Amino acid sequence: MTATTPENGLRPRFRRLARGTVVSAIALALCGLGAGSASAASDSTTDESPATELVLTAGVRGTVTPGSATTASLTVINDDTSALSAGRVTVELNRTPLPDETAVASWLDDSEAAGGFTALGSDATAPVDPESSVTSSLFIPADTLTGLAPGVYPIRATLTGAATDAQEDADAVTSTSVLVVSAAAKPSVAVLVPITATPADGALLTAEELNVLTADDGRLTAVLEGVSGTSAVLAIDPAIPAAINALGSTASESTQEWLRQLEALPNERFALQFGDADATTQAQAGLPALLQPTTLAPFVNPAGFTNPAPETPDPTPTPTDAPQPTPEPTDGPVLPDDSELITVDGATPGLLWPRSDVSAADLATFATYVGDDAVTTVLSSSALSGATGARGAVGAQNVLVVDEPASDALSKAANEPDAAIRQRWLAEASAHLALSAQAHPSVPRLIGLDRDETRTAEALSEAISAVDSLGFGLSGVLAAPAAPVTLSVEPDSTRGTALQRMLDSEVVLGEFASILDDRQLLLSPKRIQIMRATAVGLGEKGFDEAVAAVNTATIDTLNAVDIPPASTIQLLSANADLPFSVRNDLPWPVNIRLSVHPSDPRLDVQAITPWTIQPDSTTRVKVPVSARVGSGEVSLRLELSSPTGVEISQPETVRVSVRAEWETIGLALLGTLIVLLIGLGIIRTVRRRRREAAETADTDQSKDRDADADAGAESVAIEESNE
Repeated sequence: MTATTPENGLRPRFRRLARGTVVSAIALALCGLGAGSASAASDSTTDESPATELVLTAGVRGTVTPGSATTASLTVINDDTSALSAGRVTVELNRTPLPDETAVASWLDDSEAAGGFTALGSDATAPVDPESSVTSSLFIPADTLTGLAPGVYPIRATLTGAATDAQEDADAVTSTSVLVVSAAAKPSVAVLVPITATPADGALLTAEELNVLTADDGRLTAVLEGVSGTSAVLAIDPAIPAAINALGSTASESTQEWLRQLEALPNERFALQFGDADATTQAQAGLPALLQPTTLAPFVNPAGFTNPAPETPDPTPTPTDAPQPTPEPTDGPVLPDDSELITVDGATPGLLWPRSDVSAADLATFATYVGDDAVTTVLSSSALSGATGARGAVGAQNVLVVDEPASDALSKAANEPDAAIRQRWLAEASAHLALSAQAHPSVPRLIGLDRDETRTAEALSEAISAVDSLGFGLSGVLAAPAAPVTLSVEPDSTRGTALQRMLDSEVVLGEFASILDDRQLLLSPKRIQIMRATAVGLGEKGFDEAVAAVNTATIDTLNAVDIPPASTIQLLSANADLPFSVRNDLPWPVNIRLSVHPSDPRLDVQAITPWTIQPDSTTRVKVPVSARVGSGEVSLRLELSSPTGVEISQPETVRVSVRAEWETIGLALLGTLIVLLIGLGIIRTVRRRRREAAETADTDQSKDRDADADAGAESVAIEESNE
């Protein structure tokens, strides 16, 4: 017995590091299912994962050729924070084959199987470090398997004696699996691989999201690597190429290269509904046609498209030397239409892959959706009775039958990043296929993987390669004879009812969108969000959350434009422009009409005021008013509507305190003040001038006296001189 420690297969570390992410949800779901399937389980009946787990597989993906030796792979997982001691593992085989797929489920779910077990071998296991794992192998010689006819056999492993530091006694840990002794002849198997990608906003993938998805380690890149070299049939969501095509030359090189590689793959393919919208839900909602995006024009980036250069006229003159017409230039770039954006190159037409809870009426509706002779519906075998192969017919309607048990196991394998645990799911898938081949040899089988956007390239490639028949694909399945089958499920119309309500809200939103210059800016993303809310891959919880998100987004949009509450406005003049605030939380300008209705005739108000509110802003709309009375309190009822008259928000009431006489009083006071100021100025001027005149007169008299005195003195002097 040899032991190895995988570098990238440490499930405990993976589970702890990934907890809280989408990958963690898948990992934990697999762990929870493992106690009833083929994973290790302790004797504990609690819902929590045991601290010690054991994973067993034998052969190549659970399969061994009759009369040959094989190897059992055993992985001991220690989820505890303390080390796990060495122990001993024993592998046992039940030589009574499991008769059918029900018996396989009983064995893997409940460890119940007829017949007894014999030991194939045992050996010691190595100690396991905390939160780590150790994988070992046990050789099983050919003579041990002598006498086993082709079939599916129960196999189990039991670990004893291994305990962590926290345990006083070691509990036995058992792992159940199956060993498939393969028959010489195998049926042809085709695998359907859905390729979907969900944007964060529910509409179309953005350039940034595409860059991440198509990077070297991106999820979409992993899908291409996983299907490369296989005969997998690709079921492609046309929303992915639409998002890339809408960017044109502005898409990153990695994004454009991903689309080129997808188109270059030789794999057969068909298109899912846009956004993987469910045709069953639409039929149950009573829709006359399949939902389509209203238009993809709002998502097209004109910068990614340029006009082709005009053709140069032939320089050779005509016999008459007539001048050649010059091509007229076009205005702006030539943009692709919706059909060009969503085209999936090489897609086989006429296929629907909806949810399988359909009725005969739903299948008839599908025929009207696609065409009476052109539609083929992919359904799960769990929804049908009498299915023996990959092709069937429900009355006049053609169906492709997906093997549900094998598909479920293979989907888990394709979703499992841990290589050791992946082998367990591959063994279960091989068992289901082997038993269906025993019941109906040489009948083609069809496997459909779950919708999942988190697969690794390695897991996807190994899962497909484990079962698919190279060279056998969709055309081979469609060419197989159709066996009569009947529907065996009771349709649930709750999704159809929810879709009807979402479409009803779309009508209301369409009226609201009349505030935009281009209504499709709002309606196109909303239609795509509604379609994605019905996606086939959504479980019950996911569907409820998606519908709630659609309803919340609709309410938020309808509330995005309104009149905020305002305090009382003081009107102090007979004529003025009153400002009223209008809020616009939408990312586009909106055209509104503000209607103002006074509660009484005290105010003469402009009834309707058109205005354009810029995106993500609150703007003051000025409305002219005139006061007809001196004073009083007046209520104004404010209403918003679109240019077409659609009511946009709830009415708002604003109180206006009218004090128009204050303007007259103020003017009178101002006039009186002006008169007083002018009068005071005049009085001051007169008094100043009088004062100045008096001062001038006094000065003149003084000068006269001085002059007389001087003259008298001069006269005396002359007289004295004469004497």
